[in-house]
Amino acid sequence: MSSPHGSHDPYVRVRGAREHNLRGVDVDVPRDVLAVFTGVSGSGKSSLAFGTIYAEAQRRYFESVAPYARRLIHQVGAPKVGEITGLPPAVSLQQRRSTPTSRSSVGTVTNLSNSLRMLFSRAGDYPPGAERLDSDAFSPNTAAGACPECHGLGRVHRTTEELLVPDPSLSIREGAIAAWPGAWQGKNLRDILDTLGHDVDRPWRELPAGEREWILFTDEQPVVTVHPVRDAERIQRPYQGTYMSARRYVMKTFSDTKSPTLRAKAERFLTSAPCPVCGGSRLRAEALAVTFAGRTIAELAALPLTELVRALHGSGEAARVLTDDLRSRVAPVVELGLGYLSLDRPAPTLSAGELQRLRLATQLRSGLFGVVYVLDEPSAGLHPADTEALLTVLDRLKSAGNSVFVVEHHLDVVRGADWLVDVGPRAGEHGGQVLHSGPVADLEGVPESATARFLFDRSPAPVREIRPARGQLKVGPVTRHNLRGVTVEFPLGVFTAVTGVSGSGKSTLIGEVTEELDGVGRLVTVDQKPIGRTPRSNLATYTGLFDVVRKVFAGTDGARRRGYGVGRFSFNVAGGRCETCQGEGFVSVELLFLPSTYAPCPDCGGARYNPETLEVTYREKNIAQILDLTVEAAAGFFADTPAVARSLATLQDVGLGYLRLGQPATELSGGEAQRIKLAGELQRVRRGHTFYLLDEPTTGLHPADVEVLMRQLHGLVDAGHTVVVVEHDMSVVAGADWVIDLGPGGGDAGGQIVAAGPPAELARSAGSRTAPYLARQLVSPA
Repeated sequence: MSSPHGSHDPYVRVRGAREHNLRGVDVDVPRDVLAVFTGVSGSGKSSLAFGTIYAEAQRRYFESVAPYARRLIHQVGAPKVGEITGLPPAVSLQQRRSTPTSRSSVGTVTNLSNSLRMLFSRAGDYPPGAERLDSDAFSPNTAAGACPECHGLGRVHRTTEELLVPDPSLSIREGAIAAWPGAWQGKNLRDILDTLGHDVDRPWRELPAGEREWILFTDEQPVVTVHPVRDAERIQRPYQGTYMSARRYVMKTFSDTKSPTLRAKAERFLTSAPCPVCGGSRLRAEALAVTFAGRTIAELAALPLTELVRALHGSGEAARVLTDDLRSRVAPVVELGLGYLSLDRPAPTLSAGELQRLRLATQLRSGLFGVVYVLDEPSAGLHPADTEALLTVLDRLKSAGNSVFVVEHHLDVVRGADWLVDVGPRAGEHGGQVLHSGPVADLEGVPESATARFLFDRSPAPVREIRPARGQLKVGPVTRHNLRGVTVEFPLGVFTAVTGVSGSGKSTLIGEVTEELDGVGRLVTVDQKPIGRTPRSNLATYTGLFDVVRKVFAGTDGARRRGYGVGRFSFNVAGGRCETCQGEGFVSVELLFLPSTYAPCPDCGGARYNPETLEVTYREKNIAQILDLTVEAAAGFFADTPAVARSLATLQDVGLGYLRLGQPATELSGGEAQRIKLAGELQRVRRGHTFYLLDEPTTGLHPADVEVLMRQLHGLVDAGHTVVVVEHDMSVVAGADWVIDLGPGGGDAGGQIVAAGPPAELARSAGSRTAPYLARQLVSPA
């Protein structure tokens, strides 16, 4: 239905949305409001907000630009929707899962570094006789500003003979140089050394010192003709081989490789230390000679943002204009509860929620109006005390003349909405319907809504008996980041919640728990890092259940008749896979000036396999159709295959029954990745005591899914294990046996144990910012 008002239609009208599990959804969402999309995990709310509304806005943008970009639309694919009317341009702020580079920082993400560099360039105090520097000279990421010794990284990496050759009793042929690559690359380097006249069969320690030094550290790269030893089965021809020293190989791999595995291996052979030339400041001496308000740019960039604002005072018109501008840019970042961050804080150390809020703060300064902002759980990682500030910021975006569409589970954000779109009733194929689109209060009359049960539940929280501890695990004293000599005792055999505002030191504290400590036993850390960075990694491969499925297919009559083994049904090796996409099912589409994206393979259509492999079926389904099953459907299909059924049962137990077995890792949220890892642990047979550490396991979870997850975690404690969670969800904290609260604030204002005890006791703690929210939860969840 087209709008009679044309471009002035006050609603975004979606008709016939069929993306992912949406079932021909029709919905009208008013513009110029804060609209929240809710529903259990996997219900289809993100498919509606991001996969349909934002994707269509992006498609229309592409159509308005060059023919090159329009050609890419067909590769990326338009959303499956009948029509959308009344849709303004859209800006997406998602919790990106990609890892920022080591050069990316809070300052670069927010563009605050640009303002600070301009301040030093125009209004800094220069040494007598020194030339004025361009703003680029104050950036460690430019040739003009980077320290020449560490190339602007602030640290230098070096290696030693002891690191490169851990066992000097071995000969080179036996693998004495542990840093060298394996397989044919390592053999190649050994053959070159042999050709150069070095004794590769003599124990390393017996080689002359000068010879050892040259083999490990030379920068020379001699080229020699290698005559390989003849193999009985094939003739190996002479070839030109180039020698590379062990140090050169390690440094090249560490700096150039895009493989996290290879980089981590190279890092084992390196020591890292602050750069001796710049002292870790990453800048040239000329830039560090300039000061403002008595501090260098590196010193100001190291201050928490709340202190940076106080330190910015200078004389002169130029200084006043620039410092006022910088203060106004910092204000929304502080308002969103991120004042504890410093400009030089590396972006890889930030959580997904912190990164998204930094980008949200930047948007507040952009001055855009008349657009739709589509946000993905902006409350992720936020303490309840900071949620009110978030609502204020969202309201300001709306007041500037924008529409704010938020995918959210936090009930306080839901209550603060002008309009609520509830999707469900359940996940996957049991969801995909809009149950309610209207004012928040009207949801109470929708009995099939899982959200309504939690939003309007006014009954007191159930009283749970506190479990007694079976001992204590002492950690500390810890001095790291903002923790200063902190010592804490974790009770064993119980469920402990670690709370505190963002940046108070929670993750730093639990990061100090290691298997070496008395009482830990086996340590399992379940984080939210992706289970893979490309579509090649998925749920089935990560949990190991796909190995069993491939054996099942290899055992069918069709596979035996064709001579297909287990490898034929792997999409990671040549043979059975589609060679166009190398078995990924997707091809990477490079977008000029925009992040690259993935589109379904034009040959296999996303099936991953070639047509010959797909001819083999098991119970009338081919291997690609198996990967397309949801966990719930696969559980019924493989009910009589114990090894597969056990994996699928644990995935259902943590609330992931709606995911497809072959769902690419790039489509999974951090919370989903964490629960997949947890399911992998739950399916193992556990012997003895295990210490489980989880960092915000409820991120991205609807309250109904939190209940399911908590049943599993409390089940682990009942089985004799210890569970420690870092958590902001007060329903989880209220159900814990013990709470450790850090603070009182974030950054330098935090790093202390404010209170520790059972939930009811901590809720009465006077100095805790968590206490009032926990007390409210204990009285009435809603």
